[in-house]
Amino acid sequence: MTDIDRPIARRSIVAGAGLALGASLASELLPTGAAAQPAAAAPWSGEYWAKKGDVSLYLYRKRVGQPAAGEPARPVLFLVHGSSISSRPTFDLTVPGRGEYSLMDVFARHGFDVWTMDHENYGRSSRTSGNSDIASGVVDLEAATEVVRRETGRERMHFCGESSGALRAGAFAMVRPERVDRLVLLAFTYKGEGSPTLAKRAEALAFYRSHNMRPRDRAMIRSIFTRDKAGTSEPEVGEALADAELKFGEQAPTGTYLDMTANLPVVDPARVLAPVLLARGEHDGIATVDDLFEFYKRLPNGDRQFVILPALAHSLVLGTNRQLFWYVMQQFLTMPAPVAS
Repeated sequence: MTDIDRPIARRSIVAGAGLALGASLASELLPTGAAAQPAAAAPWSGEYWAKKGDVSLYLYRKRVGQPAAGEPARPVLFLVHGSSISSRPTFDLTVPGRGEYSLMDVFARHGFDVWTMDHENYGRSSRTSGNSDIASGVVDLEAATEVVRRETGRERMHFCGESSGALRAGAFAMVRPERVDRLVLLAFTYKGEGSPTLAKRAEALAFYRSHNMRPRDRAMIRSIFTRDKAGTSEPEVGEALADAELKFGEQAPTGTYLDMTANLPVVDPARVLAPVLLARGEHDGIATVDDLFEFYKRLPNGDRQFVILPALAHSLVLGTNRQLFWYVMQQFLTMPAPVAS
């Protein structure tokens, strides 16, 4: 497995039920394919800190085996969390009795050096008077990737962001393209046109403009998995996520909500030069097909894919059919380098 530049054109829309990856194809491949649940292993983990001025930013890392001097560098995958939940509850969640939910463990076992971070005002990172908007998140990623470069020796890394984390990752790819290898955008929002969830959220726009924090209680966390379509996630997931997240308090920053209801677009596709996998759950109430396809068409790199995954909603990472997402991302990140024509 290599981590190399892949600028040569490859254009692909993966389709099934209306621009969707067919469930039959995925179910056929998953039991024996590369994204079937990897063999059990206990990934090594480490904690790090980055500095953004006076702000301390928490980083977390997982890989199979402790880093050793002189070993070959592994491809780095950096995971970027969304508006309401911090990094480890999102990407390293344990749901007792319900199977594998740690995206970090899954991709560590696939041979990646997997990193994530808590943005300013989230999780274990510093609390400030800011609202932690998308622009702030880009600066967070600049500070975090300095630590990753130092620890791994990698100048370029893969990024995967979900929801507003996809906006953070996409905005970072615009301003620091030299650090981005392949980019995975989950539940992304371009202009937000036709989004019922954003239309409802915009009713509180005056609050977001005048407050830097908003309520985020157990009921709100549960609603992440129920607002679009029942049955696309297991009820135990919302409870486990709330248990893991609410120890950091019952508030979250307003910055990304403000950006998503008043300031879109915040990512210019013409400035995203990396290969892109754009993935949407079939029942996502935020990321509409037309909105995402408009973004997809404007991406300059011919190495791009637009995938709609069946029986999933806004959260691909924690949905019942998350294995479909594991499969398409693993395939995208390990594609052979195309031959120049």
